[in-house]
Amino acid sequence: MKLVIIAALVAVAFAAPDRTYATPDSGSSEEAEILQHDFVLEDDGRYNLDVKTSNGISISQHGSPDGPEGAVVKSGVVSYTAPDGTPVEVKFVANENGYQPESDLLPVAPEFPHPIPDFVLEQIAFAAEEDRNRSPEDRYTYA
Repeated sequence: MKLVIIAALVAVAFAAPDRTYATPDSGSSEEAEILQHDFVLEDDGRYNLDVKTSNGISISQHGSPDGPEGAVVKSGVVSYTAPDGTPVEVKFVANENGYQPESDLLPVAPEFPHPIPDFVLEQIAFAAEEDRNRSPEDRYTYA
């Protein structure tokens, strides 16, 4: 019985996740240390958070319960260096309108009006024709 327990403990120890962070270019691993962690929580629910790590990650955010029904409204900045060496900075606001990130590296939808592909126009015309052919009673009934 003791052997089974020892074997189980050994298996758990070998299954523990590796806490190192590999750098793709060097093939080495680096453990990130927290260099700064400042968190201030005010009595009224406002807070400020600043975190910096040894591998270049930086987070700064603040929030307050100014949203509807006391929801916390947050804003801040997250920055780090991508594996290819590109500096990344994402500014964000999170409020009653949801999470709104802003960064030069995020994809952007094309400006409207943009050309609509023919197959889309054909599908729109087909759906309009189907609607015209339905009786008024069946117009809003879908199978």
